[in-house]
Amino acid sequence: MENPKTNESVKITMYSTAVCPYCQRAEMLLKNKGVTEITKIRIDEAPELRDEMVAKTGRRTVPQIFIGDTHVGGFDDLSALDRAGGLEPLLKGQA
Repeated sequence: MENPKTNESVKITMYSTAVCPYCQRAEMLLKNKGVTEITKIRIDEAPELRDEMVAKTGRRTVPQIFIGDTHVGGFDDLSALDRAGGLEPLLKGQA
């Protein structure tokens, strides 16, 4: 059964590492919002992708989360967006 909370066509991309607790928290928050698929780009397995992440975001820390083409930021940014009521519309492709 498809979760009515989200639009499955919105792509979620997250730059992460294997041992990042904030990456795990971000993934948990997104899954609690009904997200079933997150494309993870592991910069610990492919260090050259860190340069790509920095070029796209201007930041060196993980996670760096994109919802569609929108750079949300890290876990704190994602959590703040959720508290402000902006996460669900973005997940539904309405923002």
